[in-house]
Amino acid sequence: MTGPEVTAIIPVFNDRPSLETTLPVSVKTLSRITPAFEILVAEDGSTDGSAEFVDDYQKRDPRIRLLHSDARQGRGRALNRAIREAQGSIVCYFDVDLATDMQHLPELIGAIREGYDISTGSRLLPDSNIVRTGGREIASRTYNLLVRSLLSSRVFDHQCGFKAFRRERILPILPLIRDKHWFWDTEMLVRAQKDGCRVREFAVRWRAGKGTTVRVKDVFTMGEAILRLWWQIHVSKN
Repeated sequence: MTGPEVTAIIPVFNDRPSLETTLPVSVKTLSRITPAFEILVAEDGSTDGSAEFVDDYQKRDPRIRLLHSDARQGRGRALNRAIREAQGSIVCYFDVDLATDMQHLPELIGAIREGYDISTGSRLLPDSNIVRTGGREIASRTYNLLVRSLLSSRVFDHQCGFKAFRRERILPILPLIRDKHWFWDTEMLVRAQKDGCRVREFAVRWRAGKGTTVRVKDVFTMGEAILRLWWQIHVSKN
């Protein structure tokens, strides 16, 4: 096999403490799945030494690659760039705080090996095991219900930061995604389903990270994004 089979992307913004744990755990977990992998750290304008830490790490382990941005470009743009630069035929990403238990990574990647175009962890299926505040749980369920109702999605949890793709299948969809930040995950899944992608969703064990930057009020901002995407798909037809 030439080149890696799997590219794992870790979006990062001022996450130096988490990186110190996440990089070695990621290497260990991926090594059990395939000997041919790379890790792209999509570092998005950090000022806490995250880029310097990853730069030093990649000098010791060539399977690690730093994708640095001098200015904050937004999580969506960082993911778009990383997916385009990925060398693996299977591309996955997970949050730097490892909120989703890494025991699920073999299943995430395995679904793509089995023929699915996209696989995603879910915090909202009956067998999901999650810990977070009641307010965030209600906000998440309301948000995802709106996405399913207004945008005809068959997925239950759109924002879980634990997803994998068949790279050749997702690349043509990236130019259609307009959101540059948190709504990227939802828009990607909606547009991918509209394009006929096969999606596998499975229950995961998930714990809210201490340093999460997603706030409850972000859900209301995303509500506006849901309506905007509905307009783009059903009225402006793009």
